[in-house]
Amino acid sequence: MSGSWFQSSERILDRIKALEGSEGRDRLEHVSSMRFMIGALHRSLLGWMQWVNNAGVMARLSAEELEGMNRHLSKFARSFIEYDLEVTQKVAEEGPKAEVRAERTLGEATSRLYI
Repeated sequence: MSGSWFQSSERILDRIKALEGSEGRDRLEHVSSMRFMIGALHRSLLGWMQWVNNAGVMARLSAEELEGMNRHLSKFARSFIEYDLEVTQKVAEEGPKAEVRAERTLGEATSRLYI
């Protein structure tokens, strides 16, 4: 693992903390913040997929470590997907009012907002 990955991750965390602490943001700033955070999650998830698909990395971890990682990721994934369902349901119910069209397909989630 290179030092630059750690430095980049620290900068991402600092930016997220700064975004969390900023007040009085307008709609565009909220959208920009969400784009950044989703990008940060995407970056992290790609790394996790590389690790999980690498037998050499997985072999270095004990059964207890794998169990703990699995438990933590399960809690995170469940929470995120529950929130995703909640927000998607809200958007779907408001559909014509906000002129929103959301498309969901297996393996791909695309939302388009037409205002």
